Amino acid sequence: MWNLWRKMWLGYRRRQILDPDEIFLDSRNLPSFNTQQFEGVIEKPIGKKAITIVLAVFFILALFFLGRLLYLQVVEGEVFAKRSNQNRLRQTLVFADRGIIYDRNGVPLAWNDPKREYIPTAGFSQILGYIGFPNELELKDKDFNPKEYIGKNGVENIFNDILMGAKGVKIEEINALGKIESDYVLKIAKPGESVAISIDSRVQAELYKIIKDLADEHGFSGGAAAIMDVTTGEVLALVSYPEFDSNIMASGDGAGIRQQLNDNRNLFLNRPVSGLYAPGSTMKLYIAIGALAENLISPTKTIVSTGQLVVPNPYHPESPSIFKDNKAHGAVDMKRALAVSSNVYFYTIGGGFGGQKGLGIKKIEKYSRLFGFGQKTGIELNAEEAGVIPNPEWKELNFNGEPWRLGDTYHTAIGQYGYLVTPLQVARAVAVIASDGLLFKPTLRARPTESRVAQKINIKSEDFQVIREGMRQTVTNGTAIVLNTSQVAVAAKSGTAQVGAGKSRINAWISGFFPYDQPRYSFVVVMENGPLSTNAGGGMVMRRLLDWMVVYAPEYLK
Repeated sequence: MWNLWRKMWLGYRRRQILDPDEIFLDSRNLPSFNTQQFEGVIEKPIGKKAITIVLAVFFILALFFLGRLLYLQVVEGEVFAKRSNQNRLRQTLVFADRGIIYDRNGVPLAWNDPKREYIPTAGFSQILGYIGFPNELELKDKDFNPKEYIGKNGVENIFNDILMGAKGVKIEEINALGKIESDYVLKIAKPGESVAISIDSRVQAELYKIIKDLADEHGFSGGAAAIMDVTTGEVLALVSYPEFDSNIMASGDGAGIRQQLNDNRNLFLNRPVSGLYAPGSTMKLYIAIGALAENLISPTKTIVSTGQLVVPNPYHPESPSIFKDNKAHGAVDMKRALAVSSNVYFYTIGGGFGGQKGLGIKKIEKYSRLFGFGQKTGIELNAEEAGVIPNPEWKELNFNGEPWRLGDTYHTAIGQYGYLVTPLQVARAVAVIASDGLLFKPTLRARPTESRVAQKINIKSEDFQVIREGMRQTVTNGTAIVLNTSQVAVAAKSGTAQVGAGKSRINAWISGFFPYDQPRYSFVVVMENGPLSTNAGGGMVMRRLLDWMVVYAPEYLK
């Protein structure tokens, strides 16, 4: 009985739980089946265990984020508030305007408008230099910022600390998009101070133009010149031709900069202070002074030039050594020897011959150094060269241990062999003759306020006067007659040094001072690497400049 009731109960339960018509499809109910209404789908409720697990996970995450929020707000709140403020406020440097560079008469040579601009007239780039970003070495050695402009050469570099001023600081408030909401200056930038240099821009520009024109006319590859006040050491003009363009260098024009760097004319060589040249006969002035100071010869004693000096060879009498003069000058005293530039005369007093004792190489070196050769002048410019005074030690080092010979002394006495000088050294040395013995350090400072102390060379005034008179004769009836003008009395010494393969090219020099009676300015010009056949040179450059000065700068000729 029990089994019967049990079967009936189970059958009833099955009919309550499952209705075959609700779950099985057949040909009768298939057309009315709607899958979009989820007809015929068996749904089963989510279990309590699954819901419990999900709720637990969400609860744990909520606890974690709440704890993290409390940590950031309470424990690290002050740190993050400060960091947030720093992210919102940005500190930037304000670079000061550079000072203006003026010439001695107040003419601006470099200014800001709004970038750094330089006088467009040719002839100033080697003096002024240019600006650019600091390189790695400059960043390491000095407190520069990678984004600020500094002087890279010339006056811009030498006086950089004065010209660049002091940086300022600006605070900017930045929003979430990186835009500036507001700003204020924390420290005001201090503009750089202006600098006045000793150069007269009129004279500088004209002298450059004359040198360029003469080089083009007569086949010289370049030239250099300097004019210096013999009473103060101020440099009135300092020309190097050819030169680079400061405006191109400061512009950041990569193509233009590369073109200048690759120019085979050596545009970046500042010839007056870094160019080394054999001085030729301009050096005879200092050989003559040395001979007078050592009492080796009187100014009136004559030496005969037959056009050459023949030195017997005791080992090979048939092969004497011959040292050429530029011509047969006959008997010449010191003044006349300077005027006609007699090589034989200076071979003799430099190295000695016959009964005439010479200075010898050691004293030639002594007097050369006394007048500033073989050492830097100290002018405020980069990369100045000291030059070379040949001596036995120099020859031994450079010629595989060869000994010094008499012929080497002869060639050194006329400014040849290994003698190398800068044009500025020559201008300073001539100023010593003009000023009766004052050796100044050349300066680019206009009217320097500090006391200009010169070294006094211990040579008698009458000895200097002999040299000055010889230089005046050089102009009135000697090798520098091109400078014989009625407008101003000039004293000078010319020089020619043969250069290049086969000695087929020349450097043509002139050095001197004016006015003769009351010397005020020394000068030097060297025209570089011209043809041996040319009759032009430094003398022609100075004559053209003096003629120009008569009209446009007469104050310098008085």
